[in-house]
Amino acid sequence: MDKNREVPIIVVRKKAHGHGHHGGAWKVAFADFMTAMFAMFLVLWLINQSSDVKSAIAGYFQDPLGRADEFGSSIMKGDGAQASAVRPLQESDVVEMRQDRLQKMAEHLKKQVEQVPDLKDVADKVEIRVTEEGLEVQLLEDSLGVFFDSGSPTPSLRGREVLALLGHELGKLSNPVVVTGFTDARPYHRADGYSNWELSADRANTARRILNINGVDDTLFKQIRGLADRDLRDPANPFAASNRRVTITMLYPVTGDSLEAALGATADSTATSARVKT
Repeated sequence: MDKNREVPIIVVRKKAHGHGHHGGAWKVAFADFMTAMFAMFLVLWLINQSSDVKSAIAGYFQDPLGRADEFGSSIMKGDGAQASAVRPLQESDVVEMRQDRLQKMAEHLKKQVEQVPDLKDVADKVEIRVTEEGLEVQLLEDSLGVFFDSGSPTPSLRGREVLALLGHELGKLSNPVVVTGFTDARPYHRADGYSNWELSADRANTARRILNINGVDDTLFKQIRGLADRDLRDPANPFAASNRRVTITMLYPVTGDSLEAALGATADSTATSARVKT
């Protein structure tokens, strides 16, 4: 064999790297994790919003292009049918939802008052109803004084308990609040000039403080009013004890000029008469 013609074989060995290449699978997993976290925080945010916000968001997902009015029940041209009819959210729908929400709160409040053992004997003095203005809660007095000491803005023990319960429950809503005090037509005068006007206003303001301490945000109070005997519950019996009352009204949510228009007439007639302590 001719050794001069032998071709040497060269073996090249690659050095092993300290870390192997794992590909991009972890990126996909991380992206899925971030998407899930975003969805979770979005859900947490949504469940804390008002019913109006939830309805608006639901309406957007039903008709994201806002073209439901152009093409009937389908937002796309063509003969295809939608699984469910898409209808833009109307103002009447929002009003109905707000009324329904306050009606449910009214029923809930009635049950709460009836379930408190110490309040069973005065449950008939707590009148709860939904009116054109909103959710109205009236605390009605009798000849002995139920919620306030006779001739005084100091609340009784049951008065404090009822107002604390109302504050805890009504604090769950974000509606504007108006608190109004009333007296009967029996003249009330003190040597220092303290009259039915001051008494009705002070009782309303006392109710506001207790509601605020127990959950109703201070920014929600729009008016604290004292009407004395100018709006009797029982005009045929001006001296009746039921004319002495405090009314808490959770108004339907309105903004700006609408709120002023809703309250302006009453405010103008009482602004110079009622005195509210701070």
